[in-house]
Amino acid sequence: MGKIIDGKALSAAVKDEVRAQVGELEAKYGRKPCLCVIIVGENPASQVYVRNKVKAAAYTGMDSKLIELPADTTEEALLSQIAALNEDPSVDGVLVQLPLPKHIDEEKVIDAISREKDVDGFHPGNVSGLWLGKDCIVPCTPAGIIRLIDSTGESISGKTAVVVGRSNIVGKPVAKLLLDRNATVVIAHSRTADLGAVTRLADILVVAVGKAGLVTGDMVKPGAVVIDVGMNRNAEGKLCGDVDFASCEPVASWITPVPGGVGPMTIAMLMQNTIHCFLSRMQG
Repeated sequence: MGKIIDGKALSAAVKDEVRAQVGELEAKYGRKPCLCVIIVGENPASQVYVRNKVKAAAYTGMDSKLIELPADTTEEALLSQIAALNEDPSVDGVLVQLPLPKHIDEEKVIDAISREKDVDGFHPGNVSGLWLGKDCIVPCTPAGIIRLIDSTGESISGKTAVVVGRSNIVGKPVAKLLLDRNATVVIAHSRTADLGAVTRLADILVVAVGKAGLVTGDMVKPGAVVIDVGMNRNAEGKLCGDVDFASCEPVASWITPVPGGVGPMTIAMLMQNTIHCFLSRMQG
């Protein structure tokens, strides 16, 4: 029977670590780290995410700014706002909540954020830094996944890790982080032939494809650590993951629930990334 990896409890512990750091940094440098979040339009899910990010920043004691722009904001106006924040010495981290309205080029917006203030870790400079093994800001969800695996006490080194999903936000970066920890990494995806044959190789299985219940218990190696990154709605409208929890939980040694697993860690690691940006700038 798999033990539950409690993302809520671990997230709370990370935020408490950050809270302690904020007090120390203010005493040392004379100001607190500051995170600025921009939201364009009124996407309900985005509004919830943004509220949670601002709330987490407030809990840690760091400063935060929320810039709310109407849906008809021009790309030029948004880029101008980002340019101003890049130059603002009081701002350490800049985050633009995605998705953006269709008339705005997301790639252009991500590229416009200063690499040094890119708390999401999406800037090309941070992406290349990750793959080249240089100092960089690591995307929040992949960083949170590694922290969740570490919390089990299971070693990553020498294990076979299978990542199902190849997105730039989760699949690819988490594969690189696992590789950096000396795992043997296989990347699979929704078009992998005989997916179950691949997932059954995994001592560590990370599933991030956005397809409800894709991985079932017969696809999991007994004793595997299973990390479910999926956030889907089932036919009843209930939140569920990419992993069929009921059939996988008896087979796994450790497993994350949905909700309450990976999700809370993403915001906790955003707080850590803000500290990273602050220290990089202060120690310059």
